[in-house]
Amino acid sequence: MRAYLVQHGKAKPADEDPNRGLSDEGREEVTRVAEFLRKLQMTISLIHHSGKLRAEETAHILATSIRCTSGPCHTDGLNPGDDPSTTGNFLNVYTDDILVVGHLPHLERLTSLLLTGNPDQRPVQFRNAGVVCLEKEPGGRWSVAWAIMPDLLKTPTRLAA
Repeated sequence: MRAYLVQHGKAKPADEDPNRGLSDEGREEVTRVAEFLRKLQMTISLIHHSGKLRAEETAHILATSIRCTSGPCHTDGLNPGDDPSTTGNFLNVYTDDILVVGHLPHLERLTSLLLTGNPDQRPVQFRNAGVVCLEKEPGGRWSVAWAIMPDLLKTPTRLAA
């Protein structure tokens, strides 16, 4: 079982958009990550997001590139200050691949809880629009399978001769 944990894309400032939807840069970065995920030909059962506009928009962009048995849905317990044990308990019993779009510090605390048993260790650092793929072994132990950040997916610019 794999859990693809995604920090939402960069959001607009609150004074520009009180709902803090994705900025143009955030939308572009999420789209770049979605194209990367498309090449992996992933199939997942669920896409969960926090319900905040930036997370919902990120989830919908990613959903266009991933085979999923159901569309993105709002799930309680994924907000920045929420207790990571709620989501951790769900992931520990769930058996299908899932994509979760959320926020900091929740995602870092969730990842730490799954990997170390302690939400305060923070062994993984997230970036906007970044994906951390965790894999659950048959015995229930979690490990990092891979991680990708949008900056790594930029098309290299050619140097002038």
